[in-house]
Amino acid sequence: MAEKYPIGTRAESERLVRDWGFRHVYTWSDGSHGGLTTHLIRRGTFTVTYPEENVNLHNGEVKKETFGPGARIDVPAGKVHEVWIGDEGCEYVIGE
Repeated sequence: MAEKYPIGTRAESERLVRDWGFRHVYTWSDGSHGGLTTHLIRRGTFTVTYPEENVNLHNGEVKKETFGPGARIDVPAGKVHEVWIGDEGCEYVIGE
């Protein structure tokens, strides 16, 4: 089932989902973690970018890297990152 809803602010969207009866509501967006994280790709593809590096090191050009099965991606503590999962999905193991 797919329905379409108007998208407002993050708070409005989260309230809408709560109104549907879901108690645990979370918005997944770019962010960072308090400690080192590692991602071991088991199947599919995983694409990552680092917004602060795009601004500071690449003059605003968005640099993305895509990884497949067997790849290990480490993200240092506090490093803001954004992730996309490939069309075929992705299964990965995270260590924090």
